[in-house]
Amino acid sequence: MMDIHQILKKLPHRYPILLVDRVVELELNKRIQALKNVTINEPFFMGHFPHRPVMPGVLILEALAQASALLSFASMGEDPGDDTVVYFVGIDGARFKRPVEPGDQLILESTLVRAKGGIFKYQTRATVNGELATEAELMCTMRKIA
Repeated sequence: MMDIHQILKKLPHRYPILLVDRVVELELNKRIQALKNVTINEPFFMGHFPHRPVMPGVLILEALAQASALLSFASMGEDPGDDTVVYFVGIDGARFKRPVEPGDQLILESTLVRAKGGIFKYQTRATVNGELATEAELMCTMRKIA
């Protein structure tokens, strides 16, 4: 559905914080499934943790938020310009069920629950080999910046 070149046109994030490699499914105004290939070369593994590398939970949530933003931009039929950013406004019910390690392929799933008053609410989950790694309800808003 969307390769890295298309993702780079939609999201302002760049290395090392771009955390979506590909979109594999997309239902406008409904849901998205994307993936992140986790490699030992990720810069955060040098310090988290050197003796047992684990992807930080906040970065898994960020990856879910990026997938959610791609869903919203595609649903609105917009290519955000350099003057548009998506901000978190809430994270509820975040749960971490299994560690995400180098070599894992993180499947990012986001379902749009509601879009009202410029606030987007998503039910999200990240899995590895069909096993739940993280789930959370995310709320975001888009803003123009000067």
